[in-house]
Amino acid sequence: MTTTPTPTRNAAAEHRRDSAIGAARKGAIYGIIVSFSLAAIVGIIALLSGDFGETQGRIILMTLLLGATSITALCHLAIADRAMRIVGFVGLAASAITLITGLVLIWRDWDSPGFDEWFKAFATAGILAVSFAHANLLLLLAGRRRAVIRYGLMLTLVMIATVAIMFILPILTNGDIPGPGNEEWYTRLFGVVGILDVLGTVVVPVLAIFVKDAPAVAVADAMGADAHAVAPVTADHLALTLPADLARAVEQRAAADGVDATTAALDALRRGLQ
Repeated sequence: MTTTPTPTRNAAAEHRRDSAIGAARKGAIYGIIVSFSLAAIVGIIALLSGDFGETQGRIILMTLLLGATSITALCHLAIADRAMRIVGFVGLAASAITLITGLVLIWRDWDSPGFDEWFKAFATAGILAVSFAHANLLLLLAGRRRAVIRYGLMLTLVMIATVAIMFILPILTNGDIPGPGNEEWYTRLFGVVGILDVLGTVVVPVLAIFVKDAPAVAVADAMGADAHAVAPVTADHLALTLPADLARAVEQRAAADGVDATTAALDALRRGLQ
């Protein structure tokens, strides 16, 4: 394995990005804890005082909504530092829209015009946020190279997308899809897709535990016969010979992050030198 120096500016930018992602994850965790705690406190006070009105109900709904969107945001942030980070950012946008539209629905007059449009936006964004959260957790396995895991992951992601679409279409079309008389076959198809979705969600991660990846690239072992293949050190080119245990650790981290072994090693070196 070879490493080449990277400009300090790039390392600093990556450090800022990692710090921002870490702070966002902590914020999501705090949001979950605080929101559900507030909902519990308000509910207890209302029940003990006997004064549970519309305002208290709206406050509880608001805190529950904040907690739920924080959970989905935490799932999206799981891959914010991975190769598939764009999917995580799209999921964050869906969670943000869910929170905003949900807050509008909670605090507006429910009998006023426009409620249905706001509800459609909230329901659509909520389904997308949950679906992306589901997909993003599975995308933690995107770096695996075994065919059974890669194809199983792709099939499961297709099923997640199909379930989301089949949920959203009746909402956006006011029931025109599936339409009168088509409810039975639509429900049956939805059930089949849902079963495959659950099956993939359970089976693919379990397979990832027991089916180990082969190394993506050959890494020289300091104690092995391949050590002589390592290039000599020059002014702009540094060659490292890794012990077998470190080589395996680099390969495992590369597979988990969905990157090549050299990139994983460079990231580890940068973190260690900072």
